[in-house]
Amino acid sequence: MTKINLTMNKELNEEIKAPLWMLLELTHKCPLECPYCYNQLDFAKIDDQMQKEDWLRVMEEAREMGVVQIGFSGGEPLLNKDLPELVKKASGLGFYTNLITSGVGAEEGIVKKLKEAGLKNVQIGIQSSEKEIMTLLTNNKTAYEQKIKFAKEVKEAGMQIVINATVHKLNIDHVDKIIEFAHNLGAEYLEIANVQYYGWALENIDKLLPSKEQIKEAKRVTNIYRDNKENKMKVFFVVPDYHEVRPKACMNGWGSTFLTINPEGDALPCNMANTLPLKFPNVKNFSLQDIWNRSNSFNYFRGDEWMSEPCRTCDEKEKDFGGCRCQAFALTNDMNAADPVCEKSPHHNIVTNTVKRAMETSSDGLIYRNRNNSMNFIKAKP
Repeated sequence: MTKINLTMNKELNEEIKAPLWMLLELTHKCPLECPYCYNQLDFAKIDDQMQKEDWLRVMEEAREMGVVQIGFSGGEPLLNKDLPELVKKASGLGFYTNLITSGVGAEEGIVKKLKEAGLKNVQIGIQSSEKEIMTLLTNNKTAYEQKIKFAKEVKEAGMQIVINATVHKLNIDHVDKIIEFAHNLGAEYLEIANVQYYGWALENIDKLLPSKEQIKEAKRVTNIYRDNKENKMKVFFVVPDYHEVRPKACMNGWGSTFLTINPEGDALPCNMANTLPLKFPNVKNFSLQDIWNRSNSFNYFRGDEWMSEPCRTCDEKEKDFGGCRCQAFALTNDMNAADPVCEKSPHHNIVTNTVKRAMETSSDGLIYRNRNNSMNFIKAKP
């Protein structure tokens, strides 16, 4: 895949507002092997290259720009030994701090350290309310117990808990039990998020994509809980693209709100942007200010000059910005194409054919996100 060269515009674009949210992906390492992970397929060939000093400098630059929220994720951020120090630095700079974690692989006493460092919010991912299904989806025999233990420690420490339950064909029929499980863990918020089909999830889409009827029933069950005024936990339901006829406004518009730094130090406008044929700048070589305002890769999809038909003349382009660039490229091999989720797209049949195929496919033979499978993808890559 030929990458468009990285260049920097000489003039600073003063019209671009600073990002509000920055996600630091501290590592590609993870004790779980979830088959719906959005991480890149070739992670096995990539080493974590960012050092503690690099992360500290990036946070200082981000705060100077006006970033207000910061998230620590991975892989599994708990595997980074510098996490408490990074959280302390972020808190001292005035960021609202978030940890996005599986809750698995935590060293003893880490929750207390993170609380003392100033961590405010903890988002814990769960795969099911049932141990058997969680073990199947994570390929980790102790994940269930570790998650419950970690959530209990977070609750006792007085930090806010957000539970993220990723749902798909294998667990969407158990949404009622997932809601009860999150409630019992003491969560203030629950996000029931249908799988977004990128990375490993796209490789497993036939085995994971639920039917429209399953989604409708899951939403009905969710609304029953939400309509009961006695229930204090706030529940959000995120639908999958593939049963829609209009695309989502990905990241609220390219390079407008969100900024990710991956373990190699590449700055990205979304988690999956490095799958595109664009060369993204590295924070070891450029300042965040220059990257956000001047880099061609961040400016590439700002505005609508890049759009082709039907997006260019569509009266909804200010609403959905042509949809997701990463999804468009993954499905059509053209990053400038309309997101195929849109029924106006000439490639919409790719989505409808995928839905039909998934409805006829069982969930057997999941491809897990692990080093061996990653190496297989690397070897098979032309």
